[in-house]
This record gives sequence, structure tokens and C-alpha cells, in this order.
Amino acid sequence: MGSLVNIRMGEASAELAAEKERRLLARLGELSSVIVALSGGTDSAYLAWAAHLALREKALSVTALSESYSAYDREQVEIFLQATGVRHEFVATHELENPAYRANAADRCYYCKDELFSVLDGLAKGRAFAAVAYGVNADDTSDFRPGHRAAAEHKVLTPLLEAKLHKAEIRFLAKRAGLPCWDRPASACLSSRLPYGTEVTPERLSLVERGEAALRELGFRQFRVRLHDKLARVELAPDELPRALNREMAAAISQALKAAGFAYVALDLEGYRQGSLNETLSKAAGTS
Repeated sequence: MGSLVNIRMGEASAELAAEKERRLLARLGELSSVIVALSGGTDSAYLAWAAHLALREKALSVTALSESYSAYDREQVEIFLQATGVRHEFVATHELENPAYRANAADRCYYCKDELFSVLDGLAKGRAFAAVAYGVNADDTSDFRPGHRAAAEHKVLTPLLEAKLHKAEIRFLAKRAGLPCWDRPASACLSSRLPYGTEVTPERLSLVERGEAALRELGFRQFRVRLHDKLARVELAPDELPRALNREMAAAISQALKAAGFAYVALDLEGYRQGSLNETLSKAAGTS
């Protein structure tokens, strides 16, 4: 299946993106050293690459491993590292030990990022790194993201945001740099598949991970498996929906997800949309 991302740019737009990259590299070069939080998505990978280019051994990219981080995401990080030679380490985080995180209220991401940045702050202090940075971009401020509050509290740097880099520009620049993840679909931790109020447990996260691995095996690329008790609500990218509506493929999806541990399987006819579980928050706010 081809790329779902169109990063064609006119000459003026490409030059503007290149100018923003120059500003980004200059800003990173002003730092004496930095730790970059690397999830494996396009934004954090591009930032890790840029920090490596600007600071070499003075930049360290760090990926946090926990029950909410899938094995597939780890594989993508390792592919990126093999392609770039970025200096990197894996560390463990323990957000599931926090009752506030497991409760899965609307601010769950705050507790996740607070745990992440606490670990990275400790690593920075112990290794004498000057700063911690993460890959929030200029398009990320419009959605509901409590994790940004944790980043602000920990004084985490936001170089992509400072450079006013948008997602499309980052993908364009990442492709130009030869990064293998330039067109990787948007990703998020496994906990984001659980509706607010559903307790986050290792068992539920494992179930979602198995379900999404099954869809990947069937050749789908941009999707989410949202967990609703024993039901899997499958969101697929709009251009992948017709394939799923084929009778044979629909049966294959149902069979694969039931084999993964779900009792029921439903296809969301609105398709994949980022932050779909936040829709319930908007409706609740509108009726309050």
C-alpha cells in the first residue's frame, strides 16, 4: 500500500520549511547538550535527528518503555536508529503505578508525561545534560493535550514549536533527510485506545496491542482499535475503509480480532480521526 501522506510542496513552501530547519538547527546548536524524548513518531524522530546533527555526542535520544508502549513502536525506533546512528537509550517508566493514571480520566496524559519527564529530568541531572526536549509541533496546540502542561511544569524545551514547524513541513524535511519514518502514520500510546473512565490495566493494553497487530498483519496502515468492554471499535483511514467493507475482508477482520481476545467487532463508519475519544468530552462540555 502506498503512502497516506502527501508532502508535495511548491518552491516557496519548501524554502520556507528549509529556513525553519535552519533556525531549528541553530537553536539546537546553542545548547550545550540535550536529551530528546523519542517516541518513534515522525516529529520526535525528526527532532532527534536534528539534535544529533547539531550537537553530535552532546545529544542523547531516550525512549521510555512501559506497558503502554507497543512492541511495534519499539521496532520502529530501532529501524530509525539503524538508519541514522543517533545516540540513544531505552529507559523504563512506571506510569501504571500511579492510581491517577490508571483511573484514566481526561487528564491521563498529564500523569504519563509527568512520569516521563521526571525520569528524563533525573537522567539529565545525573549525566549533566543541560536540557530536555520533546517533539510538539505547531499543529499540536489545537487538540486537547494535557501532556503539554506537564512539559511546561518540567520546563521541557519545544524546538519544533519554537521554529513554527507544522506537521506537513516536518514530514517534508524528514523525507529530504532520508528518515525512514517520514510518512509514518500518527501514533499514540496504547492507553489512548481506552475510553475515559475505563481503568488502564496491563491486560487491556495487551488486548489492544494484539488487536492492532492483527490489523497490521491484514495490511492496514492507519487505524485504531478502541476498546469498549469486550467490543473492538475499529477506526480505519478513510481511503482504507472500502477494503474493510469487502465481505471477505470484513470476515477476516472479525476473525482476527476475535482470535486476539475480543468478543465483538465493530467498524466505525466515520473512520480514523485523531483524538476521537475526546469527542465525548466536547459533547459533555456542550451539555453542562
